[in-house]
Amino acid sequence: MLDPLLTQRCIEALLFAAAEPLSFDDLAKRLPEDADIGAALADLHARYAGRGIELVQVAGRWRFQTATDLAFLMTEEREEPRRLSKAAQETLAIIAYHQPVTRPEIEAVRGVQASRGTLDVLLELGLVKMRGRRRSPGRPVTFGTTDAFLEHYGLANLADLPGIAEMRAAGLLSLDLPPGFSVPDPMGVRPGEDEDPLDDGDEAPEFAQDFLGES
Repeated sequence: MLDPLLTQRCIEALLFAAAEPLSFDDLAKRLPEDADIGAALADLHARYAGRGIELVQVAGRWRFQTATDLAFLMTEEREEPRRLSKAAQETLAIIAYHQPVTRPEIEAVRGVQASRGTLDVLLELGLVKMRGRRRSPGRPVTFGTTDAFLEHYGLANLADLPGIAEMRAAGLLSLDLPPGFSVPDPMGVRPGEDEDPLDDGDEAPEFAQDFLGES
């Protein structure tokens, strides 16, 4: 009969190297016929009991696994960046280049109606803020980017936003642009030129996250 200690060592080697749990028959195919696999498994189970790695049987198959009471050591917590939807990215770009800009002006540039949820997401993430009220009929709220926007995209200031040359180099703009096309200068409008600060009574928007699920 094969030496019991050698049988245990062989089973240890097979289980550690296996990509999935092994059954009794799987082990028997690898070991000599005179190996007492049952006794070796019982001894190994007792030997590893209470240790960091334990020998367990799952669905009739054997494997080594981390002790259940130590599972917390294997847990890793990390922050996953929240991906912006295409609509949110377009809205953020319009605000960055056209600020201070109102919701109707955003809709005019995008060519579609701006969802309340899209702006609320950008406000919740701290990428944009309500800057003031436009000196025009209806006193619409104006939006602009925040310091968090600059930090997120690694910009020293708004003047570092890419211009036509950079966009062309990155393949974001066609080389055959229509006459008169220009990229807005985000530094061209200074605060206070056409807007007033928000009143203390202006309410913050409700947050809606309907666009966060889009990739």
